[in-house]
Amino acid sequence: MLIPVILSGGAGTRLWPVSREAHPKPFMRLPDGEGLLQKTVQRTANLPAVGEIMTITNRDYYFQTRDEYVETGLGASIDFSYVLEPSARNTAPAIAMAALALKSRENAVMLVLPADHIIENQQAFSEAVSTAVDLAEQDYLVTFGIHPDRPETGYGYIKKGQAIEGTGAASLVDEFVEKPDLARAELYVKSNEYLWNSGMFCFRPGVFLDELEKQAPDIFQAVMTCWKQTDSDLQPLELDADTFAVIPADSIDYAVMEKAESVAVVACDIGWSDVGSWDSVSELSVADAQGNRLTGECMMIESNDCYVQSQNRLVAVLGMDDLVVVDTPDALLITDKAQCQDVKKIVQQLKDDRHEAYRHHQTVHRPWGTYTVLEEGPSFKIKRIMVKPGSSLSLQMHHHRSEHWIVVSGTAEVVNGDNTFLVHTNQSTYVPAGNQHRLSNPGIKDLVMIEVQSGEYLGEDDIVRFEDNYGRA
Repeated sequence: MLIPVILSGGAGTRLWPVSREAHPKPFMRLPDGEGLLQKTVQRTANLPAVGEIMTITNRDYYFQTRDEYVETGLGASIDFSYVLEPSARNTAPAIAMAALALKSRENAVMLVLPADHIIENQQAFSEAVSTAVDLAEQDYLVTFGIHPDRPETGYGYIKKGQAIEGTGAASLVDEFVEKPDLARAELYVKSNEYLWNSGMFCFRPGVFLDELEKQAPDIFQAVMTCWKQTDSDLQPLELDADTFAVIPADSIDYAVMEKAESVAVVACDIGWSDVGSWDSVSELSVADAQGNRLTGECMMIESNDCYVQSQNRLVAVLGMDDLVVVDTPDALLITDKAQCQDVKKIVQQLKDDRHEAYRHHQTVHRPWGTYTVLEEGPSFKIKRIMVKPGSSLSLQMHHHRSEHWIVVSGTAEVVNGDNTFLVHTNQSTYVPAGNQHRLSNPGIKDLVMIEVQSGEYLGEDDIVRFEDNYGRA
């Protein structure tokens, strides 16, 4: 029984300003309008005999992940299950928790897939998975290697060992190799002995756990302690926060795959990309006669081999070559293509400066919907708030700000102090500072409203929650 396990939640710092901590890479929309996570789950659901897909993600991303899956329309044919991490501890602990959740399933085989990769050849992917499952059923730990088509320095490599009879594309792993410099990458490609390490895996849950105990006993013991403190009968499965936080953080490659003996690699050509930087994103668009790849409203004059992505406004480029320009409502990235791998330095600088742009977009997703900051200044902030049908914000109070709500479309149910009442389109209400209040959407269409905040402090942390439908403090 094949059960795909999707690892979702990587920060994707090289894809700032679209990927941010609160809206990471798996939720990115590509030029065709679909998100990376959506593409992954659709591709996975198309594998033969898949009836359940497990997703491992941070608890903060659960509701948005669920919404992404609803958009795919797969809910009628696929059971979605979740393992929610309270913090990030890298891939080895995450996969171990999924393995524990699946260990009791008879004949279960895990197919571990990152949420943020592109695979263009579904048929070749299905064939590679079939080979990997056969090997996993023989108790191999299986990884997938991509035939390299260029000397890439941004990927790790796998050196092929002895071929495994009867499989055609599979061999034992001779060596895992770190990301090389250009000269070594060129030698690897010429030798035909090396594959790109795709970060995809296939094995039985019990086989992986036995190997984890052998190769990384400190991680294994900490994982088991966390599992004992977790109520594994609940769904979604929320891992115990205190014991999970002290698990040693390590990748599956370092902790297990590079040390284990029965490791096999399936060599494949599946149209794979990890979409790890803006130059790889640019390859998903068709180039014009000047080599420019454009998304959105762009004007290119005497410019060549550029990638430009515009979201809400015209971007004009004059007399430039080999640039990446990514425009979002609150942040603009301009970089030479040769420095795409260094965009993460910008994110680190924003973190060091405590600038909100490393974490949030202008539009922020919440379990109940979204809010967009339209304008702010001294002592005021204006937001557009969208509440999904049947959803509600927490019952809350603010010490430092009052709020004026104007309904643009839909109907709002409002708790304001001791009163509960409806506010219809073109009506408004006022919430003084210190009043307990709650906003809900009792209708069947989105509630859209404008919120005007006023006060000496307007930070998002000025919220005291009394009740919440989403388990937030």
